[in-house]
Amino acid sequence: MTAGPVTPDRFDAVLFDMDGVLTSTARIHARCWKTVFDEFLSLRAGDAESFRPFDIDTDYKWYVDGKARYDGVRSFLASRDITLAEGAPSDPPAADTVCGLGNRKDALVEAAIDRGEVESYPGSVTFVRQLRDRGIRTAVVSSSNHCEQILLAAGILDLFDARVDGVVATQLGLPGKPAPDAFLKAAELVNASPARAVVIEDAIAGVQAGRAGQFGLVIGVARDAGADTLRANGADIVVADLAELLDA
Repeated sequence: MTAGPVTPDRFDAVLFDMDGVLTSTARIHARCWKTVFDEFLSLRAGDAESFRPFDIDTDYKWYVDGKARYDGVRSFLASRDITLAEGAPSDPPAADTVCGLGNRKDALVEAAIDRGEVESYPGSVTFVRQLRDRGIRTAVVSSSNHCEQILLAAGILDLFDARVDGVVATQLGLPGKPAPDAFLKAAELVNASPARAVVIEDAIAGVQAGRAGQFGLVIGVARDAGADTLRANGADIVVADLAELLDA
């Protein structure tokens, strides 16, 4: 597969998810979620036989990946038939509330960023540069509240014309993925109609959002979620790495 499908005659903009598409931070998120949920579940279970740990291959992909922080907590807990008080965004990380668990995970992610664990995918960065050289506008759409910090740490903040992240979504009252609203807002910010824009996602919720927004092309990146699963949920094309879309 070459870059043929993403050309200026067909598309004006490409909207990138960040974690798992541009940067390796999806792995950080998955690890941090597992730490938080395993601790919570083990204490709740009370004994080893009742404890069923958080599974990155299933639980993370289906209930958490790509979703806003508190949405991910609600989704996973619902999958285990667990109901917690909502709490408030100001809850301390030690609070056993939806917001407290989300904030606990957020603190772990911040620590990982501070330790310098953020890396970008070389093929993705080269692909973004190729698009910009062709005059195609680029934007980042991420559920993360640390999007700007992560892009800066990866040295790629200047490669995007717009950013709709967790902070912006909260300010504008945009629902998280799989709703398409954040992608639609990003397309608006770069003056592209959905039909003339491409969505690139590695998460199931993300490709569902791209399909729901009726974007011209939805590309799945199968780093963790399987290629067949991404196609079944809305991806038109699936690659293992965006380097596959580069011109030879």
